[in-house]
Amino acid sequence: MSKQPDVVWVNTSPSLQCFDQPLLRYLSRQLTVAAWEYCQNQDEASSLDVALRLLHDYLQYCHHPVHLIGHSTGGLLALLYTRQYPEKVKSLTLLAVGADAAVDWRSHYYSHLPFLCRQKTLTDMVHNLFGYQNERNLKRLERILKRDLNSSLSPHSLFKRVSVPACPVPVPLMVCGSKDDIVVESDALQGWQPYLMEGDRLWECVEGRHFFQFYYPELVREEILNFWKSLRLQDSLAQYPIRNYFR
Repeated sequence: MSKQPDVVWVNTSPSLQCFDQPLLRYLSRQLTVAAWEYCQNQDEASSLDVALRLLHDYLQYCHHPVHLIGHSTGGLLALLYTRQYPEKVKSLTLLAVGADAAVDWRSHYYSHLPFLCRQKTLTDMVHNLFGYQNERNLKRLERILKRDLNSSLSPHSLFKRVSVPACPVPVPLMVCGSKDDIVVESDALQGWQPYLMEGDRLWECVEGRHFFQFYYPELVREEILNFWKSLRLQDSLAQYPIRNYFR
């Protein structure tokens, strides 16, 4: 890579990356941001281990630890990577990742599919993920979700659902979500509280549903940048400790 990134965004859903772009544009005004993308075809098995190996191959070229950030399953992959290679990660920011980090929109889709036809389930998922939509937007979003079912990484299927419980993270952690997200509800987000260390942050957007970073990119950017600034301040204080003049 020509220039070493400060931030690496982990994307496991090429069809949904359009919802990340506003936030990435705002972040790239402040820092060097690289977007790492995992894409698979319909004939490939959905394997988190393969994706982890490829992500590690990519980050081997980074000569310093990076801020790792990801939404939903991208966040899950970033979390698993951080647990395995903490020396490569300066901080971890998770968007729409609950205390069970494996929960994504597809886990909800597969849980409802046995009781509804595929089309009805997709329509309901659009309404749950994005709120009310006119007919034109509804069809467009249904097509996006169909593509995501065929080409994105997910540990879930119609026959199996996977759980990845929360635990302490070995680097500074920020967890972000939305109060009206039906995939990662507020209670699921608050489930991170027992595992947060000093300096870690948990922040909820008032609204925005599952893709709150798309609807409120400036607000999300400011919260994330404030988190990263606090880490720089901590590093500065550690480098230049305050002397005790009151002996």
